[in-house]
Amino acid sequence: MSFLQNPATIIPGADSPRQGRITLVGAGPGAADHLTLRAVRCLGQADVIYYDRLVDPEVLAFARPGAECIFVGKEVGAHSWPQSRIDATIVAAALQGKHVVRLKSGDPSIFGRAGEEIAAARAHGIAIDVIPGVTAASAAAASLCQPLTLRGVTDRVVLATATCCTGDMPSGVAEMARPGTSLVFYMAMNQLDALTAQLLLAGVSPAQQVTVAANISRPDERAITTTLARLSQDCRAAQLRNPAILLIELAKLAGEAMAQVGSDPAKVVCPA
Repeated sequence: MSFLQNPATIIPGADSPRQGRITLVGAGPGAADHLTLRAVRCLGQADVIYYDRLVDPEVLAFARPGAECIFVGKEVGAHSWPQSRIDATIVAAALQGKHVVRLKSGDPSIFGRAGEEIAAARAHGIAIDVIPGVTAASAAAASLCQPLTLRGVTDRVVLATATCCTGDMPSGVAEMARPGTSLVFYMAMNQLDALTAQLLLAGVSPAQQVTVAANISRPDERAITTTLARLSQDCRAAQLRNPAILLIELAKLAGEAMAQVGSDPAKVVCPA
């Protein structure tokens, strides 16, 4: 596995022809070793890398020597790099014949604004592809040893944002919060009170267990388990802030679980 320390050993030779192109690369939620091998290879080929605020600086060690690494991070309420500027910048670089990597935390296709960047590239006839990354929900489930699905308990996963582009809550919370669902909310820490109210209105019990995982796979990773009723209070007490996600396992009703696994009671996992 020596190529992980020396990306130059897996990139094309210097004489390989190059055309301008854009690659959206998922860096995962934090730790550099969540990168896929394809992502490492691509970083070793890039002429310029535009990277997000949450990308671990160690990830940039895989960049080709001489490649430009340009920070284009955004924070809520502090958009020195609004999406329109990012779109224009990566397109301009690709039109100069450069291989542009747009390096995003998590997975580009999950709340990563990939759609706008894909559309911008296609509008200018620029080749574009996407390298997936480990999304926060998967990384948190692995870190906590808390699977996102469980036979007889949860048979679907819903990944939702708690902060829409207008700042409003997402619609359809009641539809999401069905028994048998592992519900994961991204970008929820500034919406905890409103989200709690929506879930209670949807019929979720105040005693429903909620896990909050912050800074997943980073040295300062933290997680707490609380109830829906105490969610806001306990997050404030623990000083948990973004980046964080909420994981809510809405177990099947006992009758639904029995129907799924058959009549053998030993195979039925019922809600606590």
